[in-house]
Amino acid sequence: MGRHEAFRPTLTSRLASPFRIAFKYTGITAVAARLPVRRTWGFALTAALALVTAVDPYFGTLPSYSAEVDYVNYFDEAEKDQPVTVSLTRGGYEVVSGAAASKIFVELAVIPSANTVQAIAYGKLKNYNWGIEQYSCLVKLWNRESNWRVNAFNKSSGAYGIPQALPGKKMAVAGADWMTNPETQINWGLGYIDGRYGSPCTALSHSDRLNWY
Repeated sequence: MGRHEAFRPTLTSRLASPFRIAFKYTGITAVAARLPVRRTWGFALTAALALVTAVDPYFGTLPSYSAEVDYVNYFDEAEKDQPVTVSLTRGGYEVVSGAAASKIFVELAVIPSANTVQAIAYGKLKNYNWGIEQYSCLVKLWNRESNWRVNAFNKSSGAYGIPQALPGKKMAVAGADWMTNPETQINWGLGYIDGRYGSPCTALSHSDRLNWY
């Protein structure tokens, strides 16, 4: 700041200057009252508070939150370790788990090698519009029944062959060589599954529940 800035008229004097000029030619003497400095600052403080209120109507009304509030421990200490049992139902269907659930899933079978018993069955699936999923169910079903053995015989029931026909002579309708020819047995077995269950996967599901098909 320069030395010419050392003297600065007060706010009251500056406000009164226009009035002095106006009264100069009227013969009326204008008397300017000197306001106390404290009143000037009091006005400034009041105006500042009024401005804050006008700009921010929520000033001074916001809630204060305690830093001691515990937002984690909602539960009673005596009840927090008690077990909770939950049962689920979905649209009338039972929710299963464990061994029962494992029966629902069937591992996708690999395409069988040529000149095998499984290859004979796989080649005939197109006659029933069955895909690899149905073939996978068929593999699991006949693995369980006979392990795909032509001469598999159940002494307790009398079931025979790859599809475990009961009695075995039922397969005679598919060919006189039903006892030794795997293709004859497969032809009969696929026809039986299609006629009774509609698909190998449905037959497998029945076998899972009742241990026979």
